[in-house]
Amino acid sequence: MFIQTEATPNPATLKFLPGRPVMQLGTLDMRDVEGARQSPLAEALFALDGVSGVFYGADFISVTQKDADWQDLKPAVLGAIMEHYLSGAPLLTPEAELTAHGDGEEFYAEADAATVETIKQLIESHVRPAVAKDGGDIKFRGFRDGTVYLAMKGSCSGCPSSSATLRHGVQNLLKHYVPAVASVEQI
Repeated sequence: MFIQTEATPNPATLKFLPGRPVMQLGTLDMRDVEGARQSPLAEALFALDGVSGVFYGADFISVTQKDADWQDLKPAVLGAIMEHYLSGAPLLTPEAELTAHGDGEEFYAEADAATVETIKQLIESHVRPAVAKDGGDIKFRGFRDGTVYLAMKGSCSGCPSSSATLRHGVQNLLKHYVPAVASVEQI
């Protein structure tokens, strides 16, 4: 098994590509040991000294470190990922499998349904693929009074360039195609 790695715009996060699907549907962001209990692989990664976050995308695993040196941590992460896939263990516990695809409640006025649908289509077709390349994910959460509320996960969460991505990338794109959009906020 060969696992590729890619740098992300967040220097604390590396993207690991195991060459096979990771999450069949949706994404999963685990920011602590408690959250990692829903995945045997995440538990193994959090057991490594220095791991502070694990994110599963469609075909990648983003690992965030805190106060660690990637030169020392990267081989251990590669080993844990390889061991997991070679063991044949499931990615998620049975309990987590049932709830893994829920991403929280959306909010918007019924009168804004057509605008929201256009916003969601733009995010799905233009924004999410670009953010996934950087080891993260972005999801629509709400729309109120001209403001689009988005949730950023994975390497995007806490990334130094995430506010620039929102302001200069996503906000400009949405404002261009959807005149009702005035601003974009992260929640």
